[in-house]
Amino acid sequence: MSGESPLSIMRSAPPRLPKRPARRRRSRLWLSVASVAILIVFAVGLSWGWYLAASIADRALAGWVSREAKLGRVYDCGAQSIGGFPFRIVTRCENATARFNSNNPPFDLAATDVTFSAALYRPTLLHGDIAGPVTLADPGQPPIFVANWSRARLDLSGLPSDPEGISVSLTAPRLDRVAGPGSGMIFKADSAQVDGRIIQGSARSNPVIEATGHFTAALAPSFHPLLAAPLRGDIDAVMRGFKDFSPKPWPTLFREMQASGGGIDIKSFRIERSDATVVGTGTLTVNAHGRLDGTLNVAVAGIENIVPLLGIDQLIGQGIDKLTGGSGSSNQGLNALDRLLPGLSGVVRDQTNTNLIDNIKKMGQPTEIDKKPAIALPLRVADGIIYLGVIPVGVVPALF
Repeated sequence: MSGESPLSIMRSAPPRLPKRPARRRRSRLWLSVASVAILIVFAVGLSWGWYLAASIADRALAGWVSREAKLGRVYDCGAQSIGGFPFRIVTRCENATARFNSNNPPFDLAATDVTFSAALYRPTLLHGDIAGPVTLADPGQPPIFVANWSRARLDLSGLPSDPEGISVSLTAPRLDRVAGPGSGMIFKADSAQVDGRIIQGSARSNPVIEATGHFTAALAPSFHPLLAAPLRGDIDAVMRGFKDFSPKPWPTLFREMQASGGGIDIKSFRIERSDATVVGTGTLTVNAHGRLDGTLNVAVAGIENIVPLLGIDQLIGQGIDKLTGGSGSSNQGLNALDRLLPGLSGVVRDQTNTNLIDNIKKMGQPTEIDKKPAIALPLRVADGIIYLGVIPVGVVPALF
């Protein structure tokens, strides 16, 4: 071509290849088809997996209900539904009821709504939410007690035939007596939680169970003066000596513990009031009468605030009333002192508590709790009675 050098001709752009639009359209079509196919397979697989997991969770829940029925605790639903697709399984029970036939006397529970849920990937770990209030009544009678909370959570792990653990968590629980003598608040707390799990063996053979408990701002004034101020507490205990954990009442389990020479190792406990703290450890066994024996090694900060609440003056009043031919009423015994000399019962009460505090401090060893002065001393448990020296300060009910 005229006007162009051979070098410029060599540098000219190469000719373009013809476009192939058909092949590109086919590639995009196959990609779309493959994407749709993958989505369909995923949806089908997810649906199949959900129904399979729902079936497993439903069988697990039914198994737990059946296990409870063998223990005389029969549960029923007014209406039941299942949902939660695609990633959870949720079973809801409306107007739930329970009859505790194994209790003596038997009683009924009723709740408006109970919901159990499980994750798709772990259908044997059940989470239960119980809506308050829950009523307790004699069979066929109006409620006697009403329990309420802002939230109640129940977690069950493992299969009913081979349970692994249980956890109960309550937020702002409260128990009230609504009928009969002593109506009013029985117990309340900011929170309460109890956990139990098998740490050795299995549910089918020689299970070793660790149980922990925690509560905050707990009150139960009708049980003991020590419980009339808000308490915070933690306890960690290990129970050994069970043959298995098949469905059976707790008294039967504790009989097995006693027969095998097992016991309860209290790894630690701590109870706090605003004016006192008690910490300790110990080992307890069960005797042939179903009562506890053993020793608790405790340390107490604020012992002078606890002793006046132990009721030692009441024991003195009972003794005085018996000496005067009465039936052992503490109030009548102390009133008898006041009849001899007005105000004498108060002097005896104050002097008794002062002497006891001094003797406890002499009997124990000085120590510290949270950098506060404390006294370390043993508490003896004999046939279910807790002794501070020779003075009984509490009673633990028989376990069977």
